[in-house]
Amino acid sequence: MKKVRIDLFSDTMTRPSAGMRAAMAAAEVGDEQLREDPTVNRLVEKVSELLGKEDAVFLPSGSMCNQIAMRVHCQPGDEIICEATSHVRNFEGGGASAISGASIYSLDGENGIFTADQMEAAVRPLENHFPVSRLVTIEQTANMGGGTVWPLETIEEVCQRAAKFGLARHMDGARLMNAVVASGIPAATYCDCFDSVWVDFSKGLGAPVGAALAGSKDFINKAWRFKHQFGGAMRQSGIIAAAALYSIEHNIERLAEDHSNAVLLAEGLANIEGISVQTPETNLIFLDISELGVSSEQFNERLMTHDIRTCVTGKTQMRAVTHLDVSTPQIKEAITAFQKVAQAYRQ
Repeated sequence: MKKVRIDLFSDTMTRPSAGMRAAMAAAEVGDEQLREDPTVNRLVEKVSELLGKEDAVFLPSGSMCNQIAMRVHCQPGDEIICEATSHVRNFEGGGASAISGASIYSLDGENGIFTADQMEAAVRPLENHFPVSRLVTIEQTANMGGGTVWPLETIEEVCQRAAKFGLARHMDGARLMNAVVASGIPAATYCDCFDSVWVDFSKGLGAPVGAALAGSKDFINKAWRFKHQFGGAMRQSGIIAAAALYSIEHNIERLAEDHSNAVLLAEGLANIEGISVQTPETNLIFLDISELGVSSEQFNERLMTHDIRTCVTGKTQMRAVTHLDVSTPQIKEAITAFQKVAQAYRQ
């Protein structure tokens, strides 16, 4: 496998820093399943405070957070309302139907964001022929919508309308901290009107693994059963919880650097003939190369000769993601590489 030197594939490509590794090595541990791992317990307390919830549970992945939340909120035959590009609909192996027996009602939002009116129109009548509308979920930030930040007022309108119909509210907070840094709005404020929410440590925050799901004490008590049922129970998991703690304590504010680098990259790519770019709000840059008459797969393969990789998201669409392992000088180098590859295809 060819070594990638500037990896713009995803912010999941981050690797634990020396400081994070030291924290992991020094972590105090115990049996997490017995609630006896002190590092996990500290992480849970910190996440609960950060998100403004009563309790939280440490889990191996964000997808497991989503699946457990849906399993707690839904019964077989229920329906989940979400945006068409959302992670729960497209990238979790059909987990909602396979695990919870719930179906998905997708809404065509704008840049991954739907309105309260759209949501209300999707709520099913209480009639035996229809599934039961049970849960509405949003993704903050909206990944495939362009890394866009859900406005707080839109969140509040959607949640208030959902509550009116008795729907539970869940936030997929994979990149919640990016939204916090971009907007200046505290995480707890974004999370206030949700029954459940989770935050990822293994994306922009730079931990090697893990996420935490938060909610009321009753919700988390129910979540623990499914944590075991889904195979998410761990033992001395303080070793990885230490990395998550380190990421919260050291890597939130620095997300602003990733956002700045994303703007720099987007501006540089927008100046290249044949490449169109969506203006980024956070650390995700989406671009289209259809004018070059080449597929995104071919373009990405040519980029790899410069030791640079992006994510192919469509026939001529690509996504580049900035993160703590990509420096500003490397962003400038990547722009130069894009220029060379684009020029080669224009000849």
